[in-house]
Amino acid sequence: MRIINLTARSATFEMDCSNPYFYTCEFDITVDGVFLRKENRNVFTIFDLKPNTKYTINVLADTLEFETLNEALCVNVRDFNTASDGVTDDTSKIQAAIMCAPDGSTVYIPKGVYLVSSLFLKSNIMIYLEKGAKILARTERSAFPIFPGLIDDYNFGVWEGSEVNNFASVINGVNIENAVICGEGVIDSQAENGDWYINHRQMNIAWRGHSLFFNRCKNISVIGVYVCNTQSWAIHPYFSNDISFFNVSIKNNPDMPTTDGIDPDCCDGVKIVGCRFDVGDDCIAIKSGTIELANKYNKPCSNIFISNNHMLKGHGGVVFGSESSGGITNVNVERCLFENTDRGLRIKTRRGRGNKAIDNVLFDNIIMNGVKTPFVINMYYNMGPKGGHEEYVWTTKKLPIDELTPNVGSFKFSNMICNNVEYAAGVFLGLPESKIGTLEFNNIKFTYDNNAEEGYPVMIEHNFKMKNAGLYCFNVEKIITKDVEFIGNLGENIIVERSDG
Repeated sequence: MRIINLTARSATFEMDCSNPYFYTCEFDITVDGVFLRKENRNVFTIFDLKPNTKYTINVLADTLEFETLNEALCVNVRDFNTASDGVTDDTSKIQAAIMCAPDGSTVYIPKGVYLVSSLFLKSNIMIYLEKGAKILARTERSAFPIFPGLIDDYNFGVWEGSEVNNFASVINGVNIENAVICGEGVIDSQAENGDWYINHRQMNIAWRGHSLFFNRCKNISVIGVYVCNTQSWAIHPYFSNDISFFNVSIKNNPDMPTTDGIDPDCCDGVKIVGCRFDVGDDCIAIKSGTIELANKYNKPCSNIFISNNHMLKGHGGVVFGSESSGGITNVNVERCLFENTDRGLRIKTRRGRGNKAIDNVLFDNIIMNGVKTPFVINMYYNMGPKGGHEEYVWTTKKLPIDELTPNVGSFKFSNMICNNVEYAAGVFLGLPESKIGTLEFNNIKFTYDNNAEEGYPVMIEHNFKMKNAGLYCFNVEKIITKDVEFIGNLGENIIVERSDG
């Protein structure tokens, strides 16, 4: 057991266990000799601790001493005249508490329901949501500020990789550092009670916001909160560095559109650890902008660490793109449990996205249960803004390589169990002029759901259905397999095809 995050009022621990997400057994947590609760996760957080205080934690046979961080001041939002009734708008009162809090302070939000539009963080403070506290977003668009896409050449708003106007989110951090959102409370955007999902592909005044948005921030941590019913992507870190998420839980209606979980976008140094996803789109989607953004800033999304997470319903578990023009590199996914996602790894790109590399990706010690297609790399993706349906995208003829040609490099998958595969173990669709680089599979077992029906493993213009297939590789440079087992599949284990035009 080790400490992986410490604040003035919380401590997050990780058990030394190779099992994905869940520990091998349920165990007791004792703090200073007093029983706290039972736990069964590898990563867990203790809340409601006192600042600047020494504690001793006992778990199984392990004992660990630690001391919480110092707190300059505890600023209770109730002292700023919040109604806390879920009916009266408390935005200005909570914002006043945030602005008045000196560096190193905690803005404490006690039990109650706080109706707000948009709140804005500042540097060097912690927002602490007590258990039973709920931030409840207003539903009418007119209540929210709008981030301009550009003022002169300075970018505020963004939507799907483009610098355009979008609504401010429920909680926003803009150009801040050293901030924390922590606690066992709830951030509920109640988007289903508004018009956010009506004609969701069309801009209505401005594009949709999020529950949490961090624009050009540094050293931000989100710990323990429950985020739900989001207008679009739940949490969107954008052009930010050193962003961490521990034990965050995100829940969205699976029928709601484009309601991803956490979408790091043009970020460097992101940790997503011990989190739980049950969403209407992709659980984690790593992005780096459209070609216009990439040409302007040349900012990849890099050094992403994803560990001990539980991915439930979603179109994909860990997804790259489709806005990936700035490149995505150095992604490490380990000890994660995927259950009933449509796909496990999902890469969405196409001609026109640019030639910055998607490269150096490692999946290790993963269990996938009921994932229809565990691996998908699709370089003909036909959804999203700015086309995807024209021949330039879907043709399998060899086209000239230029600055718009996507570049997909090396992937290593090891120590994985994929149970009840439905469509295919993996579908890898490279371009004839820009093949997928290296796919390495080591110690992987696929079993199949023989009662499955045919389905579409990828989203391309001229689609095809599959059922209980092995690994289908189209335009892949190199495939390395060692100790890969297929049980119950139909047809060949590995099919390799090329189209050189």
